[in-house]
Amino acid sequence: MPEKIIEIFADGGCRGNPGIGAWGVWLRLAGQERVLWGFVPETTNNRMELTAALRGLEALKRPSAVRVISDSRYLRDGMTQWLAGWQRRGWRTAGGDTVKNRDIWELLAAVAARHQVQWEWVRGHSGHIENERVDALLNRVMDQYAAGGQAREGEGWL
Repeated sequence: MPEKIIEIFADGGCRGNPGIGAWGVWLRLAGQERVLWGFVPETTNNRMELTAALRGLEALKRPSAVRVISDSRYLRDGMTQWLAGWQRRGWRTAGGDTVKNRDIWELLAAVAARHQVQWEWVRGHSGHIENERVDALLNRVMDQYAAGGQAREGEGWL
């Protein structure tokens, strides 16, 4: 029997760049759904996009077949096209610059290596239901924190 694929819908955002940021994840497998979220008071959009994927993969209890769906080409291209070259060049870009967000890229690469991951890009704000839902989640997290909320991370079942 083929292994079921876990879907991870991941999104990150920022108000100001840098500025306050949040990430959201929606995990789905065989009718079960779980959401994860977090807030960072000072960050960038790209760091939140990477963090969303990282937290989604970290939530998995055992090696799995996974589809990570995101509206971040930075995430998708980093994992599918750039990562191996960065590692070969000692975390330098093809142009010789230091790789931005190396700390998260290293963690993400290590966690992703435990799974069979397909990295999929979807256009943001284009009506993709799951992407819109996780975007709304992270915006609620930023709204709540801006209104005095204290929780930096959370999770729940749908």
